[in-house]
Amino acid sequence: MRSIAIPLQIDKGALTRTEDPKKAIDSALALLMTTPCYSSAADPYYGFVFNNLRFEIFDENEGVVYNSSGTRRFLEGWDGLYDKKISGSSNNLNTFASELKRTIEAYEKRLKDINVSMTYIREERKIYVTVKGVIVETGAKYQYLTIINVWK
Repeated sequence: MRSIAIPLQIDKGALTRTEDPKKAIDSALALLMTTPCYSSAADPYYGFVFNNLRFEIFDENEGVVYNSSGTRRFLEGWDGLYDKKISGSSNNLNTFASELKRTIEAYEKRLKDINVSMTYIREERKIYVTVKGVIVETGAKYQYLTIINVWK
């Protein structure tokens, strides 16, 4: 199966496609993870809610994002966002990894048996993200690794 290549490119009047399902899924996950929710008019829920917190401060003692506004209300449907742990796996409900897994399951139908882990390394100021699953089309194991840099 051929997938549309991301970033979008036009070649001979048509969108460029790729034969490599891993490469196509990697690109789709990169786009999904770097898009803040409510930034796409076509689908406001598309994206990873963690990006909506990019200007917030980490509470490194508690392992959560600090609520600098003082209010507990965030985006519709995301109550408790400031209580979610930065490090953890998608097996734990109160983590950003579980939010990312839910988002991937909703938008990346080419993967199944998805598992996500996020590990914050304080000394490096980086979050290591690992997405594992199975490519539906081929049955092959899938793994995607990326790093989120954290501001000081």
